[in-house]
Amino acid sequence: MKRVALAALATIAVAFAAPVAAQETTTYAQKRQQLVQELETTQKALQELRGQRLQLAARIENVLAQVTEQRAQQLMLSSEQSALRQMDSLLTAAQDNLGDQRDRLMTLGDAVRRRTGAVLVVLFRADSSTNRDEVANASLTVDGTSAATRTYTETARSALRLGAVDEVFRSSVLPTAHSVAISLTVNGQPLTQTVNVNASGDAVTYVQFALRNGQLVQTTWTSKGTTPF
Repeated sequence: MKRVALAALATIAVAFAAPVAAQETTTYAQKRQQLVQELETTQKALQELRGQRLQLAARIENVLAQVTEQRAQQLMLSSEQSALRQMDSLLTAAQDNLGDQRDRLMTLGDAVRRRTGAVLVVLFRADSSTNRDEVANASLTVDGTSAATRTYTETARSALRLGAVDEVFRSSVLPTAHSVAISLTVNGQPLTQTVNVNASGDAVTYVQFALRNGQLVQTTWTSKGTTPF
């Protein structure tokens, strides 16, 4: 008898629980749908308010320009001394505004020049060797990025032996530290040299790689002008 009673109670509990769960699921879905609709309505209203604010700002600027123009015309047509003084005040204020804008532009220009006023130049020469070194090609990287490549013909090699200087790289850089690496093929053998150099602002920083008896020797210097010295 007890088992029959317990089974009956369990059946009744399940029968009541199923409608309750279904009702809770339906209520949750309705509430969620309501919240989604409210969110979409709010976003739409916010976009409309933004558009109205922009239109209002444009109208205010237009009205101010019209009022200023009308006031200036009235002052120009007026012969009163006070009106002339007001006109002078308007002109003075406009001149002050232009001066402030000019100062801001000059400040921005100076900041840009300070950030980009450094120039890096890389030179290669091979006139210091007592041996007849055959330079086949060269590749240059700046800060790990390929910057230039060279393939030297016999005519170019003869010019280098006679004292010609090859300007491998020239570019504006940030005034900070830079890593410059050159790789050569000399007499069929690879030859690599790396140098770290600080590029100064408002100056040209030179890095020279010279081939001397099968070895690379680097030299660095700076110049305020456009020539190396």
